[in-house]
Amino acid sequence: MTTTHTFFPNLAAEAPAPARGIHSQTLSSEAEVELVLFAFAAGEQLAEHTSARPAIIHILSGEGDLTAGDDAWAAMPGTWLRMPANTKHSVVARTSLVMALYLLPTER
Repeated sequence: MTTTHTFFPNLAAEAPAPARGIHSQTLSSEAEVELVLFAFAAGEQLAEHTSARPAIIHILSGEGDLTAGDDAWAAMPGTWLRMPANTKHSVVARTSLVMALYLLPTER
């Protein structure tokens, strides 16, 4: 039996924050779970939007602000947010910020 592993010793290090803009990269997409790493320059944002899939946002480094639905939170390393599909949400980076986005299987 062959097992394939995906290992990142330091996930935040996979996405150094850019001087300007937002950089995203898909690190894994298996078994209906997709891991996308985002690196934001300070002051950048993902405007309010939705995802057709449930999602988890995990802040790995930096500080920012998260919204989901009518709720808002300050975000710092370790902040974790799980959202059902079609939830309006946004991310604002107050400092350089790195976050992991996990897109989960569509709810059946």
